[in-house]
Amino acid sequence: MSKLTSNSPSPSPSSARPEAGFQYSRAQFQELVETALAHAKKLGASDAGAEASEGCGLSVSVRKGELENVERNRDKSLGITVYVGDRRGNASTSDFSQAAIEQTVQAAYDIARFTAEDPFARLPDPEDTATDWPELDLFHPWAVTSEQALELALACEAAAFATSKKITNSEGAGVSAQQSHFFTAHMRGGVFDVTAPRPGVFCGGYASSRHSLSVAPIAGKGAKMQRDHWYSSMRDAADLATPQAVGRYAAERALARLNGRKIATTECPVLFESPLAAGLLGGFVQAVSGGSQYRKTTFLLDCMGKQVFPRHIDIVDDPFIVKGKGSSPFDGEGVRPQQRKVVSAGRVKGYFLSSYSARKLGMKTTGNAGGSHNLSLTSRQTQAGDDLAEMLRKLGTGLFVTELMGQGVNGVTGDYSRGASGYWVENGVIAYPVEEITIAGNLKDMLKGIEAVGADVYNYGAKSVGSILINRMKVAGH
Repeated sequence: MSKLTSNSPSPSPSSARPEAGFQYSRAQFQELVETALAHAKKLGASDAGAEASEGCGLSVSVRKGELENVERNRDKSLGITVYVGDRRGNASTSDFSQAAIEQTVQAAYDIARFTAEDPFARLPDPEDTATDWPELDLFHPWAVTSEQALELALACEAAAFATSKKITNSEGAGVSAQQSHFFTAHMRGGVFDVTAPRPGVFCGGYASSRHSLSVAPIAGKGAKMQRDHWYSSMRDAADLATPQAVGRYAAERALARLNGRKIATTECPVLFESPLAAGLLGGFVQAVSGGSQYRKTTFLLDCMGKQVFPRHIDIVDDPFIVKGKGSSPFDGEGVRPQQRKVVSAGRVKGYFLSSYSARKLGMKTTGNAGGSHNLSLTSRQTQAGDDLAEMLRKLGTGLFVTELMGQGVNGVTGDYSRGASGYWVENGVIAYPVEEITIAGNLKDMLKGIEAVGADVYNYGAKSVGSILINRMKVAGH
C-alpha cells in the first residue's frame, strides 16, 4: 500500500513537552513521582515504585458519507506501589494535588501493612534494572485536526464504495490519533533519584504514539450480505497506508466473500491468513508466560527445552526495533529487556517472565513485565517466493481461513474451537467462499502440525508472521 503523508513534526521521545499536545511535561511528572516516593519513605516503606502517565488523542468516525462521532480523549494517572518488608500494596489516583498524592500513598501503605506476606513480591533485582537504553523513535505526534481526520475517514469509505456497485452499505470508517507519555522511578531502601538512572535505583520514561485508519464495508443485499474490514496502524502517520488503498482493499475482501457456501464436515489441512496466524502465536505466548507456568494453567507446562514446534520453526522476541509497535527500552518494571530466541529449531528456549513470575519459578526475569515485545515467527524452509498463491498451492485441497469468531480457546487444555469463514481451495486454487463453519483441534497438535509459513508477512499489533499452514484440523459444516 502507498503512504499517507503527515505534516506533523517527528520529535524524539525525550521531547515530551506540553507543546507536543500533552498537558504535563516530563519535569512535572518527575516532581509528582518524587512527591509520592518521599511520602512513602516518610511513612516507613522499605521500597516503593511510582509512575505518572498521561494519554490523549482524537478519534473521528463516519458512516455512509456522514459524520458519526468526534471524540477527544485525555486521561492521567499516578500509581504507587509500596513495599513493607515482604508485603505489597498498590493504589492510584487521577488527582495530582499534593493532598491526593499523599492520600494515595497512605492507601497503598495501609494495604501493604495488612496484606499477606509474599517473599516474591519485591522490586526487580538491582542488577536487572536498566540504566541506559537505545533511542527507538516511538513518538510521532500527529497534528491532525478533526476536519482533516473527517476528510480522511470519508475518503477511505468513499474508496470502498467506489470499488464496486456491489458495495451497498458500510459499518463505517474511522481515524484515530493517539499519544501518551509517562515517567516512573523506584525507591530502594529509602534511596531514590528521579533525575537520572543509577545502578539498582531505576528512573525513566518516554513518549509514544499510535495512529490508525480503518473501514468496514458491506457487499451484497439482504440475506446474502457480506462484511469485511481492513485497517492501517502505525506509530508515525507518515507510514500509514492511503485511505484509498485501505478502502479499496477492504471492499475487495468483502466482495470476495459473496455467494458463500456451507461445506460438509471433514478433516483437512487448514491455511490461516497471516493476520489470523498472529493469533496462534499469541496462544503460544500465553502458554509460556510466567503466570501460566507457575499457576500450572497451561497446556505447555514445563516445556522449557522441549520440542513444541517442528524443527523448521524459530520465534524471536525483539524489544529494540525502531518504530516497532512492541518496542520498549525497558519493561513495565524498569528491567532491561533483551533480543532473544524464544524458540529455536522448534524447541522452547525461554519463557516470558516478569521479576515476580521468575522468582516463583526459580528463574531470572526476561524483561517481559507487561508481555512480549516485537515477536516474529519464521520457518527455515520459507523461500522468498512463498507468497499467498504459493501457500495456497502448498495447501492443495483444504480450507483457507480469513476470519475467526468466538473465543473458543482453552489455555489450560489447549482445546481449540472457533467459528470461521474463508475459502475452500482445490488443487491449490480458491474454488469458492465458505461460511458458517467451525474449525477445531488442540493447540499443542496445531503448533506441532505447522507444515509451512508464508513469506506474506503481516504485522498484527506487535506480532509479525506469514500465513501458517497446519497439516490437519476438524472442520464442522452441515
